[in-house]
Amino acid sequence: MLDRRTLLSGGAAAFGAALSACSMDGPFTLAPEAGEPHRNFAGRTLATPDYKAIYADYPGEPFAIRAFDYAQINPRWLRQTIEYRGSEPMGVIIVDPASKHLYFTEGEGRATRYGVGVGREGFGWNGRAQVNMKRNWPDWVPPHEMVERQPEIRAQLEQTPRGLGVRGGPKSPLGARAMYLFSEGGGHDLGYRIHGTTEPETIGTNVSSGCIRMVNQDIVHLYTRASVKTRVIVLA
Repeated sequence: MLDRRTLLSGGAAAFGAALSACSMDGPFTLAPEAGEPHRNFAGRTLATPDYKAIYADYPGEPFAIRAFDYAQINPRWLRQTIEYRGSEPMGVIIVDPASKHLYFTEGEGRATRYGVGVGREGFGWNGRAQVNMKRNWPDWVPPHEMVERQPEIRAQLEQTPRGLGVRGGPKSPLGARAMYLFSEGGGHDLGYRIHGTTEPETIGTNVSSGCIRMVNQDIVHLYTRASVKTRVIVLA
């Protein structure tokens, strides 16, 4: 069983990498397009939701999404509506790894901002992508390259419809939802995901192998709004 202690313990670095759910061997970088946002695009906070309500138990799921004590993380990483000063149209995802924030543009000078966990040292990346696939409670199947690098994780895996991995559910490193990032045009799977986590204390940290992790309640919220082919910009 991929329990939290095994995944996060310093003596089991391979399992910590497994928890990140990503597959890249190194950073992926593309030159920014002209006009892409710089870090002055985020303005003042316009509204904050009722955190007690939005971070409570989430109903109607095949597996439990449990409430968490949102006071355990810095308020800057809790969901809020902010003034958006960039030029992107409505429905674009922008990730700022430096501030550990993900923005979903809403048009009319507004965006929803979420706190995220991002790539640890050596696994950060930047560039442009698009959401090419979305899955509820997805199975996590580590890529062959990861298993080759870290063969000790093999014993922790089981057969899933997609191969050896962890079945979708409360133990999956991908959490309640995952959005799969492909190159622009959808021709190439970059190996990165925007996905949930059951460990909200890791939000606001450099923790993954390049994937972008969100509190389960937040990934569900974003998932309902971002469609397949949503444009994604990860800032340098």
